[in-house]
Amino acid sequence: MNDKIRADFPIMKRVIYMDSAATSLTPEPVLEAVLSYYREYNANVGRGVHRLSQLATQRYKDAHRKVAGFIGANEGEVIFTKNTTEAINMVAYGLKWAKGDEIVTTLLEHHSNFLPWLRLREKGVRVKIVKPSRSGIFDISDFEHAIGDKTRLVAVTHISNVLGTISPIKEISAICNENNTLLLVDGAQSAPHIGVDVEELGCDFFAFSGHKMLGPTGTGVLWVKDSEGIEPSFFGGGMIEEVSQDNYKLAVGYERFEAGTPNIAGGIGLGKAVDYLKAVDMDNIKSHESKMTRMVLEGLRDIENVHVYGSTNLKDRIGVVSFNIEGVNPHDIALMLDEASDIMVRSGYHCCMPLMKYLGLEGTVRASLYLYNTEEEVDKFLETVEEIAKVV
Repeated sequence: MNDKIRADFPIMKRVIYMDSAATSLTPEPVLEAVLSYYREYNANVGRGVHRLSQLATQRYKDAHRKVAGFIGANEGEVIFTKNTTEAINMVAYGLKWAKGDEIVTTLLEHHSNFLPWLRLREKGVRVKIVKPSRSGIFDISDFEHAIGDKTRLVAVTHISNVLGTISPIKEISAICNENNTLLLVDGAQSAPHIGVDVEELGCDFFAFSGHKMLGPTGTGVLWVKDSEGIEPSFFGGGMIEEVSQDNYKLAVGYERFEAGTPNIAGGIGLGKAVDYLKAVDMDNIKSHESKMTRMVLEGLRDIENVHVYGSTNLKDRIGVVSFNIEGVNPHDIALMLDEASDIMVRSGYHCCMPLMKYLGLEGTVRASLYLYNTEEEVDKFLETVEEIAKVV
């Protein structure tokens, strides 16, 4: 990526940031959009006729429109949330469950797309878990066997936040359609990196986070194919059309799910992040990351005592790479990368304990790449890992 993009992330002058799978950096135009709200038209949305409220309301609606277009959806279909976690929980608590219903999920899931379904066991819901290969690849026949007449919902990650592997969502969707089953996709790692069209995926719910795609923290999105199919999780101001002493009528579209004053500045900032990604172009981002991912995989493979997890086929994955150095705690490796070369990576379970136990691991080191990383940074990362592997 060019110097202009790098200039939008001044923190990169001090560190090599490879922890974007947790939280991406935020470019200057997004920060400016957030500050502009507070400095120039700080007012509540949908509640006033004065000019500041009108402007805030319009910018907030514009952000919904931008985010919807980014994933191939219509404006009224995207709900702004705090994060992917809240979005998934809104589905878990918004659907009406009956004893004997079944949910199918997988061992690749982040805890946010695992714990809400386990908790539904309290209501008599059965949870089936599909296991991937040790490299994180699914056998589609396992979903064919798991999904049946009683399956109410399938909840699956689009891309693993540990192994970087891409799930066969379209194939899973076809099986769901045959069984009249709802499909929820955790897109936290896909929306920022590969470009998404929810219609092409064939899902019913798509959840992702703004803070992993250049947006502010505390921002997330839930796309709902049929907003009448789930009940709101929160009730209050802003989400109703009419209220009497005895009854109420919900608003239509996303507003029925956004009770109370929302994160207005964050939503506007997320809209600006979408503008930024579209200007760079998702195809360019994907190509750039693919090139660097190849460098990381090939470089780590050549270092003695380094073990890399996940598929080595670039068609099966993105630039989220987990590895370990034999005999060294992942947290120690992360600290040494920071201290030796100012390289920021994640270490630990990555909120995926069931997967780690399945793989027989006590955590990994995870390097995750994004549009602002460079080949020179990858070279520095590989050199430092090699030095650590020689010393320990």
